[in-house]
Amino acid sequence: MKLHPDATQGPTVTGYGPGWVAINGERFTASLVLSATGQRFDWNCAQFDDLTRSHFDRLSEMDADLVIFGSGERLLFPKAELLQALYARQIGVETMDTQAACRTYNFLASEGRKVVAALLL
Repeated sequence: MKLHPDATQGPTVTGYGPGWVAINGERFTASLVLSATGQRFDWNCAQFDDLTRSHFDRLSEMDADLVIFGSGERLLFPKAELLQALYARQIGVETMDTQAACRTYNFLASEGRKVVAALLL
């Protein structure tokens, strides 16, 4: 599926498919984090079962009001103890499959929201 983004200042998801996502036209095949403020980095997590508290702790250090967690091809919810650092800083977390997370991130970023997408591929 090819997406056509609204004008935003930060990175935008421009396409996705099984096992990949395109950010501003550049294709990625490994899990990553992107922020509407322009940050982007590898998330170093190959699958849902590999997630640890440190993965989410790093997200809590970002300037965000909301984290959109894309759990892969299926909707899987992380354990509450993994999200403690986000909750402590009053950062909201929404979980959805990765394709839905891409669409939601684009929509919120286009509104100027302080949103982060953490995407498992």
